[in-house]
Amino acid sequence: MSDPVINPEQESFPGTPPSKEAPPPLPNFAASFTIWPPTQRTRDAVINRLIETFSTSSILSKRYGTLSLDESSIAASQIEAESFSVADVSSSPDDDSIQILEVYSKEISKRMIETVKTRSRFADDTYANSVTASPAGESVAVSDS
Repeated sequence: MSDPVINPEQESFPGTPPSKEAPPPLPNFAASFTIWPPTQRTRDAVINRLIETFSTSSILSKRYGTLSLDESSIAASQIEAESFSVADVSSSPDDDSIQILEVYSKEISKRMIETVKTRSRFADDTYANSVTASPAGESVAVSDS
């Protein structure tokens, strides 16, 4: 017995008549994939990462100290919202969504550094103002280092 010959126009099953219809078009993934604006899930992930960076041991906390969980949460939400607004306002329909995402990312980084630096300066000033004169009337020197 010989193997059946499959007509290339036939579908994968021998004996099935060839289809006269064109195969369904493949979905256009390029048109449905966008980077900007990020989904709410992505924005929430950014906020959670900022909270983690501010409130746990990180490169920033080693230099500037950590923030409490409440401070971190407030700062993170504000940073993300402001950065999103700046990026959204600065974009135009002709912009590449990667460029807009870059603006968003840079704004987050800039505001994150500003936040920890400001808090660190505030903490230093508070500490310096809390230092009192010694009983002998001599002032106490506080180092900035």
